[in-house]
Amino acid sequence: MKKIKEEKRGSVIVKTSIIGIFVNLLLVVFKVIIGLISNSIAIILDAVNNLSDALSSIVTIISTKIADSEPDKEHPLGHGRIEYLSAMIVAGIIFYAGITSLIESIKKIFNPVEVEYSNITFIILIVSILLKLLLGKYVKNIGEKFNSPSLVASGSDATFDAVLSSSVLVSAILYIFTDINIEAYVGVLISIFIIKSGIEIFMDAVNEILGKRVDKETINEIKKTICKIENVYGAYDLMLHNYGPDKYVGSVHIEIPDSMTAEEIDPLERKITNIVLQKHNVYLSGITIYSMNTKNEDIAKLRYKIYKIVMSNDGVLEFHGFYLEEKNKSIRFDIIIDYSIKNREEIYNKILNDVKKEYPDYTINIKVDIDI
Repeated sequence: MKKIKEEKRGSVIVKTSIIGIFVNLLLVVFKVIIGLISNSIAIILDAVNNLSDALSSIVTIISTKIADSEPDKEHPLGHGRIEYLSAMIVAGIIFYAGITSLIESIKKIFNPVEVEYSNITFIILIVSILLKLLLGKYVKNIGEKFNSPSLVASGSDATFDAVLSSSVLVSAILYIFTDINIEAYVGVLISIFIIKSGIEIFMDAVNEILGKRVDKETINEIKKTICKIENVYGAYDLMLHNYGPDKYVGSVHIEIPDSMTAEEIDPLERKITNIVLQKHNVYLSGITIYSMNTKNEDIAKLRYKIYKIVMSNDGVLEFHGFYLEEKNKSIRFDIIIDYSIKNREEIYNKILNDVKKEYPDYTINIKVDIDI
C-alpha cells in the first residue's frame, strides 16, 4: 500500500511538472518574439524568468524519479532527500536568472532604447498573466496535497510571475499614454524579486536538510495514537528524522507499569511500531521504556509534589519519566527546558537543589531532554 501511494505521488508530481514545462515554454516563445519586435527588455526578462521556471520543472521531474527509486545498500532509507537538493538547484537557477536580469536591466537604465508596443503585445501579456495565475494555483495545490516542496516552490513562483508580468503590462500602458519609459526600472524590480524568490526557496531546502522542527500537530497526533494503546501511560521525546517528504524514521519514550515483564513489553513495542507505521507512515526504529510506579500509592503523591516544584520554574515545559526506587533510595525524572531560556543550567541546579532539600534521604537524578 505504501509503495502504491509513493508511486501515485511520483506520477502526479511528474505530470504536474510536465504541464508547467509546456505552459512556460509556450510563454517563452511568444514573449521572446514580441520582446524582440517591440525592443522591450522587460518582456525579454519576463521570458527569461519563464525559461528558468521550465528548467526548474525539469529538475523536479528528474529528482522525483530518483527519490522514488528503491532503497539500496548505500541508501537503505531511500533517496527522498534528493527532492530537497533539487529545490536547492531550482533556487540556484532562479537566483542566476535574477542576477543576469538585474545586470541587463541596469545597463538599459544607462543606455535606454526606444520601445514599440502593438495590440498583440498586450494580448500576449494579458494571456500570460492569466495562465500564470491559474498555473500557480494548480501547481501549489498539488504540491501541498502531495507534500512536494519543489512543486510548492514552483507554484508560488508562478503566482508571483503573474504579478511581475502585470508590472510589465503597466509599464507598457504608461509608455503609450505618457511616453514615459520605465521599462528598465521594471526590469530591475523583476530581477530583485526573482533573486529574493531564489534565496527563499534555497533557505527552505537548507532548513529541511539541517533538520527543521516537525510541526506540533503531527507530533501530538502520533503521541495520541501511542497513548491509546493498552498499558501505555505516556509518550515522550518523540524524535523524527526526515528522509524526504512524508518519509520519517523516529524514536519515542513510553511510560509503562513497572510490573510488566520483558515477555509482555516485546509484543507491546511491536504493536506500537506497526500501528504508528500504518496510521502515520512513520517508522519507529527505537522505543525506550520509562517504568511507572504502580506498587505504592504514596509514591503518586510524592510524584505530584516534585512535579509542582519542577513546574514552578519559568521556562520548564515538561516533567516526565518519574520513577522512585525505594530499595536504592533514588528518584529519577526528565525535564524539558524551553530553548528561549538562556540560564538553563541555573534552572537545572535550582530544581536539583529544591528537590534535594525536600527529599534529603534520596539520590536525585535529573535528565534534561531536548525540546523537539
